Amino acid sequence: MHPEIDPLFITRRHMIAALSLAGLGVNSPLWAQTGGAVRLILPVSAGSGVDAIARAASNALGKALGQNVVIENQPGAGGVVGTAAMIKSAPDGSTLSFVSNNHVIYPSVLKSVPFDPLGDITAISLIAISPMVLVINPKLPATNLKEFIALLKASPGKYNFASSGNGTILHLAAELFKDSAGVFSTHIPYRGFGPMITDIMGGQVDWGVGALPAVVGQVKAGTVRALCIASTTRNAAIADVPTSAQAGLPAFEIGGWSAVIGPKGMNAEVVKRVNAAVRTAFESPEVKDAMLKQGNTITLSTPEVAQAYFKTEMQRYALLVKKAGVELQ
Repeated sequence: MHPEIDPLFITRRHMIAALSLAGLGVNSPLWAQTGGAVRLILPVSAGSGVDAIARAASNALGKALGQNVVIENQPGAGGVVGTAAMIKSAPDGSTLSFVSNNHVIYPSVLKSVPFDPLGDITAISLIAISPMVLVINPKLPATNLKEFIALLKASPGKYNFASSGNGTILHLAAELFKDSAGVFSTHIPYRGFGPMITDIMGGQVDWGVGALPAVVGQVKAGTVRALCIASTTRNAAIADVPTSAQAGLPAFEIGGWSAVIGPKGMNAEVVKRVNAAVRTAFESPEVKDAMLKQGNTITLSTPEVAQAYFKTEMQRYALLVKKAGVELQ
């Protein structure tokens, strides 16, 4: 890790400032020729932040599309496995994906990616931003961030941290915390968020960083202890958890984002209709309420804004991965 590492991650304020919110109404059902259900491939494990968003919105999205939405979790390789499956599908709108920051990160951490994350997809819309939360096993002798940092400094290398995979957003978020706090801790990569959080709760690993939608349930249940939210403002979903600045570590500021994409070559009219259906779903009262409870901020966009954002973020993470010293896999 380099001491000059910059917190170049997406934050709530610059995400909102970057988006052009163009409204597209939806007055007709999705294209009739596909028939059947729409496959929504998630390149993440069940229980992750993107998974929580997808499951909260799938019914409303199905209504807006005029078809059932079937969720398929296909985790692996930081998102490559599921996204590759989606890309190989017909570009008729019958198969879509919800993706996260990882979609533009793995080109910088994998020696070989079997597709072009920008050229082999059709951008449809950005969806939401989600704060990150530093969580620890509740049996650790630390009740706040200051005590936890002192614990790590007192025994360098004794405590380890979990991530959803090498080079994923959760790994990089933890590296940002380590760099900001000046601590050392061993990385234990997992194949997805589900097994990662399970082992933090069980004490097999000591801590990690998770997207708020994915950890809010465990935090409220007391199966993990949240030390801070890596945002400039507190979140109503866990209102008693301080921000990183309030906890004494203002440099630890990081957020996640989610977006909907399809295979390359989707017809412009189909893209327009899917974009409008996404907007209708995420502006519905039930999805708005679910997003609020999860701690998300809905931030929809046009396909053009989403594509431009992916490109900017890919460049941002390439620089960050290099500075963080993440080894190529």
